[in-house]
Amino acid sequence: MVRNVLGSILALAGATAAVRSPFQAWYDGRLGRDFRIGELFSGAGVTDTEAELFGSLFLPFVFAALLTLIAVALRSRLLVAAAAVLVLGFTVLWMVRQGQAEGSLAVAGDGSGLGQGLLSSLGGGVALLLGAAVMTGRARGRGRRAARERDPVPPNAPADPEPYDPAPAPYGGAHPADTAELPAWQDQPPEQPAQPPAWQRPPER
Repeated sequence: MVRNVLGSILALAGATAAVRSPFQAWYDGRLGRDFRIGELFSGAGVTDTEAELFGSLFLPFVFAALLTLIAVALRSRLLVAAAAVLVLGFTVLWMVRQGQAEGSLAVAGDGSGLGQGLLSSLGGGVALLLGAAVMTGRARGRGRRAARERDPVPPNAPADPEPYDPAPAPYGGAHPADTAELPAWQDQPPEQPAQPPAWQRPPER
């Protein structure tokens, strides 16, 4: 339970950082929302063309945030990990395409080069991965485990008695069941048939 809470907090913090990153500077003071998402998959690479909000890097990050919310509600480690891969994948892909367009990626203290938005995106993706690693997910068989915890078996509980199985009789001997005393109604010899009257008897020769 505690691990799920900590993992959910990390995942939500990472998703928040990822969603905020397009509104921060990514390179040379240019905001992440200004980069067109289609340029990451085109042969032309990154250009100076301005992008619409839902046609920019904001789109995959907001989708990752929605995926994170669903994952936290369902306590799904797999969905949190998928959101992390989505954020880190688009961030790394942008770095590759921007590096191809500029020839190299630089970091400068005067605001040129890589900016705070890229760091927020990378940090958000790492936080999502940590959240997926910390979470335990939905436990299976929770009802059976809770029942065992409510009614634990005492350590000195007697074992279940085995069914009665009489030992086989020794060779040549009688089975114990055969020597048992019979009930009174079974111990009486069978009654002899009554003799017919004399007038019905055949004459003796």
